[in-house]
Amino acid sequence: MTPVNQKNRNTSPPLRQPQRPEFVLSLSCPDRMGLVHAVSGFVARLGGDILENQHFDDRSQGRYFMRVRFSVPDAGPGLDELCSGFGPIAEVFRISWRLCAAATPTRTLLLVSQYGHCLNDLLFRASSGALNIEIPAVVSNHRDLGPLAESHGIPFHHIPVTKENKPEAEARLLELVDVLGVELVVLARYMQILSGDLCERLAGRAINIHHSFLPSFKGAKPYHQAHRRGVKLIGATAHYVTPDLDEGPIIEQDVVRVDHAHTPDELVRVGRDVEAQVLARAVQWHSERRVLLNGNHTVVLR
Repeated sequence: MTPVNQKNRNTSPPLRQPQRPEFVLSLSCPDRMGLVHAVSGFVARLGGDILENQHFDDRSQGRYFMRVRFSVPDAGPGLDELCSGFGPIAEVFRISWRLCAAATPTRTLLLVSQYGHCLNDLLFRASSGALNIEIPAVVSNHRDLGPLAESHGIPFHHIPVTKENKPEAEARLLELVDVLGVELVVLARYMQILSGDLCERLAGRAINIHHSFLPSFKGAKPYHQAHRRGVKLIGATAHYVTPDLDEGPIIEQDVVRVDHAHTPDELVRVGRDVEAQVLARAVQWHSERRVLLNGNHTVVLR
């Protein structure tokens, strides 16, 4: 008899497990005994399976932060029932929390002025599935980048901003946020200072990107100023927007080493690359419910 090749005995592809509905629970609360047991017990009673579990115990502030991604059986509870079931636990432990379906994209409004590198990067990542966001519109105080947004099939809204019409322009922006059901606003190089009232209305759901030369090189052409000073590192910072200009809780930062051989234009190119990458990571982590506010800074559970 011809011996059977053990490697080829079973040529059928492995059975794929059915995809179960997945949810993400993110929370923060005073640190108390029994919290982890309560959360894991909640998932277990559903017949659920914990897929990811990240946490951080801030002992200096006595606060606990947690993110849990879990699945439930196909015939299990939906989002509303899950929220109702977790509510009593949240009340006992004084938890600030959010529970959402993992597959649901975050509705994200992009604001931009005339520099298109961050906008182009986010549009590509969203269209390719690299970011789990849905972009219902792009808003700009200039018309330059309208064709780029429209090439992706995304409506473009031109809302000019002047000193005289700023309250009306911001009211129009908030109207779009409400009408479009926007969960996140991204300032993808939007060169306007938001009013304190608008910052408060968007607290915890508006992300800005800027170069990391601040406060050394403020104003126009920061990369040219940096070139004159012979900097060796350039970078970018993504942060939540607050009334304190460019001082909101930081989500992500990165730097790139440069040297004397870089021209001002080359510094601009390198700087734009790192700005786009840092902003994309911040948007990704926010949309995956990995970012939790902790006073004036953030906890990013990766």
